[in-house]
Amino acid sequence: QVQLVESGGGLVQPGGSLRLSCATSGINFSIYTVGWYRQAPGKQRDWVAMVTASGVAVYGDSVKGRFTIARDNAKEIVYLQMNSLKPEDTAVYYCYARSPVSQYDYWGQGTQVTVSS
Repeated sequence: QVQLVESGGGLVQPGGSLRLSCATSGINFSIYTVGWYRQAPGKQRDWVAMVTASGVAVYGDSVKGRFTIARDNAKEIVYLQMNSLKPEDTAVYYCYARSPVSQYDYWGQGTQVTVSS
């Protein structure tokens, strides 16, 4: 059974930082591309960042220079370090893991991030 479980969300002031974690199980983590999407209220789900099996990180334009994605293959966890947070970063953040064979995406349940003073 495949499981992705996000944690680390919460309320933070503008300019602050949070680190999200996504613990996975049931997949061969080291060969999957893993990443994050987010969805703000009333908006479509937007892609945030991903890191390939070979460790190449790619970011969306809105988070480039502020967010850092990292993976720990031994622990089978993907992280999203979010710095210089803005109110427009407020959203539910979802992690995903993409099969290299089928391109099927597994999803977590999401974690809420709220940036507000």
